[in-house]
Amino acid sequence: MVAEAKNNIIVESLDTGKRMPAYSTTKISALEDIAIYTDVADVPLKEVFQKISEKENGGETISHKSSADKLKNYFGEILPDYDRDRVYVSDIKKVLLWYNILHEKEMLDFSEEEETDEPQGEDTGETSEQ
Repeated sequence: MVAEAKNNIIVESLDTGKRMPAYSTTKISALEDIAIYTDVADVPLKEVFQKISEKENGGETISHKSSADKLKNYFGEILPDYDRDRVYVSDIKKVLLWYNILHEKEMLDFSEEEETDEPQGEDTGETSEQ
């Protein structure tokens, strides 16, 4: 997504760089909103990408066009407890394809954003007297 308008958002293709409108009737999911089912909890896609990057030492992963058995075995190495009943080969293909595209475009960023528990700029009502 590169911009917002009144009735749509403007998206840009990673392949061609072409910009186009995506209207409110179009179903769009941000990668940040996607998670992978596991036997314990859902794992955000960013964490899955990070695990792939760690396994591949920051390089590309296997092709999304690999055999189904190879894809499932690879994904099992990345996420051993992924839910094999709800995560399909087509899902694994998408994850690996997206990872490789983002890797090629140098758009994978695993730096941690610092979070603080302290509110900033809040008036506590206390005054100091000197």
